[in-house]
Amino acid sequence: VQLQASGGGLVQAGGSLRLSCAGSGRTFSRYAVGWFRQAPGKKRDFAAGISWTGGSTDYADSVRGRFTISRDNARNTVDLQMNNLKPEDTAVYYCAATPRDPFDTIVVRSIRQYTLWGQGTLVTVSS
Repeated sequence: VQLQASGGGLVQAGGSLRLSCAGSGRTFSRYAVGWFRQAPGKKRDFAAGISWTGGSTDYADSVRGRFTISRDNARNTVDLQMNNLKPEDTAVYYCAATPRDPFDTIVVRSIRQYTLWGQGTLVTVSS
């Protein structure tokens, strides 16, 4: 499985962007997926995650209520809808995936558990 992230760009504060993570390979639907972000000079942090079934989601407190993660396993995509963007959301956003057993329907927050990474897409929010 390989990951391709897209959708970043420049937006004014209060605006919206939609990021997309496309997975190649027939088994992508069995991977939990997370979106992480890394601002300049800071470590890469968890932003949002979704279980392989799509039935469970979780968010960092800083984005909860503004970001929505979703997946379409028929299309092998995981999207991150970002609304009411703030300058502090400026970062490179990465999608990541980790294979899960069929009964393991949790959201994975720990960066250490992710084995596959996309190339990152830059989101810049101007004030």
